[in-house]
Amino acid sequence: MGKEHETIFLKALEENQQRLFRICLIYSKDREDAKDLFQEVLVRVWQSTATFKGKSSFGTWMFRIALNVCLQFKTKRTKNESRLIKLDSITIANFRSVEKVEEPNEKLKHLRKCIKNLKKSDKVIIALYLEELAYKEISSILGITENNVAVKIKRIKSKLLNCINEIS
Repeated sequence: MGKEHETIFLKALEENQQRLFRICLIYSKDREDAKDLFQEVLVRVWQSTATFKGKSSFGTWMFRIALNVCLQFKTKRTKNESRLIKLDSITIANFRSVEKVEEPNEKLKHLRKCIKNLKKSDKVIIALYLEELAYKEISSILGITENNVAVKIKRIKSKLLNCINEIS
């Protein structure tokens, strides 16, 4: 991998790492799961950097990879969970040191819960929207029109509002 690819990768990572991590959080059970998923995203982006063709911004391209990795992860986890036998009577204590993370307020917890319950395509759109990507960039990532993005976001917002009202 050339120095140019490394520079592009590091610059894009610096600009987008928090946003990419938050997308990983949406597709994860917990923060540790999200960290593992984020690492997988970074590995895939790094491995694919040489194939970047420049048809979009490098950041947009990173989001495409991140979403694909997250969706693959979610599908794989769902399959694995359906094969597991739950042993409710066994409790395993986790003695690892856990990072101290500020607990989000109740409304944010409800919002995250509602987002996790959205169908896959809606979850992708709202994740990108919450990362403040422009409709044009979202349309480029997903391969749909800007108008379609706007309509879908409006509908998703309505679903989320209804879900939050039901919880509250």
